Amino acid sequence: MKTKEIAIVGFAVILAGLLGYLWMSPSGAQLAPDVTIETLDGKPVSLTDLRGRPVLVTFWATTCPSCVKEIPHLAELHQELGPAGLAVLGVAMAYDPPEQVRELVERRSLPYTIGRDNDGRVAQAFGNVSVTPTSFLIDPEGRIVQKKLGSLDIPALKARIRGMLTAG
Repeated sequence: MKTKEIAIVGFAVILAGLLGYLWMSPSGAQLAPDVTIETLDGKPVSLTDLRGRPVLVTFWATTCPSCVKEIPHLAELHQELGPAGLAVLGVAMAYDPPEQVRELVERRSLPYTIGRDNDGRVAQAFGNVSVTPTSFLIDPEGRIVQKKLGSLDIPALKARIRGMLTAG
């Protein structure tokens, strides 16, 4: 083998190993941003304060049919796994009129925490979220372990969260 070929093969092996490590290692996951979200009743919820438990952050809008369709599933998830430690946090997009958000939350009697991204900084902190629904599963160590654009696979999500709850 020529020196150039050896260097290429060596580089490919190192790159494959690094990618494999990052893929399999939870420490390769990105830390969730340190943001505070104001709930509809004016209370601040800090993601840092929720460390030690799994957190599902879902960006939604009242005008998003998929988001509204997902609400009962998120409510069920909250009711089933919330007592064991899961925090579900719905974040209404900045463009959603506050009175419209409040009306939907009251009409649907949402049991999980709802905040509104008043100035867009929360969506920006999560990588400029613009599509709804977009959800992030954060593990108890504060790492984003799943990002999902569109509707969630609730059974798979429940299984993953249960694994986090029993591991801790």
